[in-house]
Amino acid sequence: MVGQRAFPRALRPKERDIIESVLPVERPGYRALREMIGRMRVLGEGRGGPGNLILGCTPDVADLSSPPSSVVAFGMVETTRDAYSVTVRECAGNQIEVEIVSSRDDEVPDHFEEKRRWTYSSWTPGSPSPCSDEAVREVRVDDTVTLAIAPVDRRIWIHERSTGMVLPIPVTSYYNELMIRRGVRDPEIALDSRLLFDNPRAYTDEELRDAFVAYNAIRHRVDVRPHARQSTEGSLRAAVRALFRRK
Repeated sequence: MVGQRAFPRALRPKERDIIESVLPVERPGYRALREMIGRMRVLGEGRGGPGNLILGCTPDVADLSSPPSSVVAFGMVETTRDAYSVTVRECAGNQIEVEIVSSRDDEVPDHFEEKRRWTYSSWTPGSPSPCSDEAVREVRVDDTVTLAIAPVDRRIWIHERSTGMVLPIPVTSYYNELMIRRGVRDPEIALDSRLLFDNPRAYTDEELRDAFVAYNAIRHRVDVRPHARQSTEGSLRAAVRALFRRK
């Protein structure tokens, strides 16, 4: 186990390696984050203690007063002795919070034998889940955004084409919007988000899309353009109204 270190300090090589494993350099959005992190130091620990690191530039100090920002990357590095999950959050106030969590509650060692690593950040529409290698349910939100629901992983994410970023979506918040769209009030259904993964085909693409648009309007993650179907319907309604005005 690595001993305690004073702050601010540089990221250790293994810490940087694990963090960069969920930030693919070939994707513009993640490349920008890698470049920012490359200029940063570890200012201190977050509320989660060891493994929860606040990155920034000196002479800033770690900001523990603001609520955690949204997750922009998640993955796992599996070794012969342990497994390390890594979470990277959106830059806020010129600081980036990362979490490297060990299954054994240990700090990342300087040396380990790796078995496998994966990240949702590598996913593209049409591909299986990077975690389970199982199929996912895909819904096209617009020309640039795809919603993915992974029943085996029990996770939801979106893929944004221009940045290449894959952004996790909180299951409970999304499911609440889905139940509102469906008008479901029975608490045994409305409060049990596991049902979304038990039978994802029970929901239409339109319902799943509308639930994300509603969620995104409250907790903005990406810019969403009006769906083609909605635009077509709007144009048709306008044409009908114009026809009646002429009569």
